Order: sequence, then structure tokens, then C-alpha cells
Amino acid sequence: MTVTVEHTTTEVRRRSLIEGRLLVLAAILMSAFTLRLAVTAFTPLAERIGGDIGYSTAVVGVFGMIPTAMFAFAGVLTPIFVRRLGLERTALVAMLMAGVGQLARAMVPDTWELLALSALALAGMGIGNVVIPPLVKRYFADHLAVLSSLYITMVQLGTVMPALIAVPVADAAGWRVSLGLWSLLGFAAALPWLGVLRGRRGHDQADRTALPTGTQPAGGKVWRSPVAWGMAGMFGMTSLSTYAMFTWLPKIFSDAGASAAFGGTMVGVFSMIGLVAALTAPSVTARVRNPFPIVIGCAICFFVAFGGLLTAPMAAPWLWVVLLGLGPSTFPMALTLINLRTRTQAGSAALSGFTQGVGYTVACVGPLLFGVLHDLTGGWGAPFALLAVAVLVLLTGAWQACKPRMLEDTW
Repeated sequence: MTVTVEHTTTEVRRRSLIEGRLLVLAAILMSAFTLRLAVTAFTPLAERIGGDIGYSTAVVGVFGMIPTAMFAFAGVLTPIFVRRLGLERTALVAMLMAGVGQLARAMVPDTWELLALSALALAGMGIGNVVIPPLVKRYFADHLAVLSSLYITMVQLGTVMPALIAVPVADAAGWRVSLGLWSLLGFAAALPWLGVLRGRRGHDQADRTALPTGTQPAGGKVWRSPVAWGMAGMFGMTSLSTYAMFTWLPKIFSDAGASAAFGGTMVGVFSMIGLVAALTAPSVTARVRNPFPIVIGCAICFFVAFGGLLTAPMAAPWLWVVLLGLGPSTFPMALTLINLRTRTQAGSAALSGFTQGVGYTVACVGPLLFGVLHDLTGGWGAPFALLAVAVLVLLTGAWQACKPRMLEDTW
């Protein structure tokens, strides 16, 4: 009788664990899908929206700057939220911010309100960027590479879809509907987190396993580590180049004689190529002792794409954009390395916050400076020279980040 009761209790606990992890998996993947929606839903429509509510081409660079600026701000803000609310509640707040911001910005009449509400949505997405890696480490430490591939794939899908359908939906129903419909996914992503919180019954706030504390091993300070600075450089320069292209790729092609729909399609293709990296880079990075040679290959793709887009954008646009999409494979590599270069969940959370905080702070000047250089010179040569320098810095950071050593040994 006792054996039967113990066996039944064990089965119930095992089933509860599996069901709990499945709900967390759904929450993580749905949240990951929302993390770029506000970016690529806007960029193909930027000129159309500007013509309607009245802002200049220069303001497009400001809109391009907001994602990385908010992601950087989230790197500072998220640890405060996490310490007070816990990881799961912070993820819930992030999804609600993303939903509210995207819905409200589709209704506003002027530029500054559009900027402010875009910032709200992107701040929520930035918080999601920071909390997902430690959530993966908390619940799926036994499957880091697989889960990293899955959630990065969802990020890429959420980047591709708005870019592909933004212009057709705006043609059919107006740009406000095209922008606002993505808010539904932010609200939908909040629902499984409510289920997770209900299942944990308040234990989420007591659970400190993935939070950086003041008693880190050996008095660790993440900013002292060359691993952390290398990760920030690798991540930041990838983001600078990527968001500059998200913002200005439609304009580059329209200046070369292409239609707005073609520019939006190219942004979608650029994002879609990232799916290949999302599916392969985490597992390859996990298996290779030092993945720096892969980073060199990514840099070569960047340089060839920059040269093609500068000198002959319509000669082989699909080739240039495919190569351009392979370059940011260093993004999923960096997200995977956050967990591979740390021993503890506290280390993962600290490195995630530092990498994304510093990286996005630097990256936020990319889209704006790219546009300013274009306005000052009247061409695309100086802007692409800026991106070439960024890739060289990326290589320098990756040299440090890819070395097989742990954050906790270097801070």
C-alpha cells in the first residue's frame, strides 16, 4: 500500500513537472516571437507614415534608433524589475508593455506620440530580451542548445512576418491597422505567463536562482571581465549593423529605383535568412570549442553585401540581401554564448544584462548616424564605411568572447 502511494505521488510530481515545463516553454516561445514585431512592422511603412502625420526623412533615423536605445535601457531596468518581481512576473509585465505600446501607437495623430508609444512597446521587448536567457537556464539547463535554437528561431520569425506583410496590409486596410494588429500577439504572449505564475503560487518571487546578487562568487563584477566586454562588442556591433539595415534597406532600394513593396520584401528576406542561423548557430556554437572562425565567415558575408549594396544594389539584390542576412549569425551565437560562458544562473543573468545593456547602448547610434552620414554626403559610401568599421570592432570583441573560458573565472 505504501509503495503504491509513493509511486502515485512520484508520478503526479513527474507529470506536474512536465506540464509546468511545457507551459513555460510555450510562454518563452510566444514571448520570443514578439521581441522584434514593433521594429519590422514599422520600417517598411516609415515613409508612408511620415507623409501622413508629417515627419521628415531625418526622423526615420530617430525611429531606427529607438529599438536599440530601449533595449539598452532595458538592460539597466530589467535587473531592478527582476529583483522586485521575479523573472516570471517581469516577463509578464514586458509582454503587456509590448501589447499596449503597439496598440496605442497605431491610434496617435502626431510624431512625438508615435515615438513615445513605440518606445514603450520596445522597452517591453527589451525587457523580454534580457529575461529570456536566464529563464531558459532556470527551466531548461539540460537542453540549453535546443532551447536557444527554438527561442532564437521564434525571434527571427517575429522579425520576418511583419516585414513581409506590412505593405500589403497597409494597402488593403491602412497603415494604422498594419501597425496595430501585432499588439494582439503581445497580449497573447502574456497569457501563458499568467498560467506559470498561478502554478508557482508565489514561489517565483522567492526563487533567486537566476538573479545576480551582491554576493557573487569571488566578489565578481561583470564589468571587470574581458569575456563580458568581448560579448558586448560582438553583440553591440552586430545589432548596430542589423538595425541600420532594418531602418535603411527600403530607402537604399527605393533610391535605386525599386518599389516600396520590394523594399519591404527585402527586409523580410534579410530577416528570414536569420532563421538559418537561428536553427544552426546555437548547436554549432555549443559543439565547437572556439567558434571564432565562424565569426570570420560572418564578417566576410557582411563585407561582400555592403560592397554590393553600395556599388550595384539592383544588379543582384537577392544575393546581397542573402549575404547580408548571414552576417548577423553572430547574434544567435552571442545569445548562446551567454549561457556557454557562464557556470551559474546568476552569471548568466549578469552577463545577459551587461551584454545587452552595453551592446544596445552603443548600437543605438547606428541607424541615426547611418542616416546623418547619408544626408551630409548625399550618398551611401560614408554610411557603409561606418558599418565596415563596426564589423572590424565585432571581430575584435568576438576574439575575446569566443575563447573557451568562463565569466566567473575572469571577473
